[in-house]
Amino acid sequence: MLHIFVDADACPVKQEVYRVANRYGLDVTLVANAWMRVPNERAIALKVVDGGLDAADDWIVEHVTSCDIVITADIPLASRCLKQGARVIGPTGKPFTEDNIGQAVAARELLSELRVLGEITGGPPPMKKSDRSRFLHQLDEIIQSIRLKRRS
Repeated sequence: MLHIFVDADACPVKQEVYRVANRYGLDVTLVANAWMRVPNERAIALKVVDGGLDAADDWIVEHVTSCDIVITADIPLASRCLKQGARVIGPTGKPFTEDNIGQAVAARELLSELRVLGEITGGPPPMKKSDRSRFLHQLDEIIQSIRLKRRS
């Protein structure tokens, strides 16, 4: 069954995920390194993982299947989930695919080097209304695509 996994520690679109999942009757698992408040609904679960920096990522990769969706801005996690056959979307609505993940990894490495050199000092820009709208549209499209594929 289609399931949505959220890399939840810094995810800015959790409310949007809840709303879409509720509309389609889907289960959501938020995976985090620390407890956080989540809606008290049967279809929404919080998995708090112990361990190092990548413990949440490792848990998601161990549990995700080809019929699932992962919400994350973490490019290495996105790459690992794609290898498991899952569909992956960033919080701004950018889908990660086999076609674009290599470019995303390369851009991440370049930005990391520029940060080390002091060329870049800020983080990503704040979420805009258009980002949330694009995210909702993309999530809806991916759910529809998976459902159509499963019916065929």
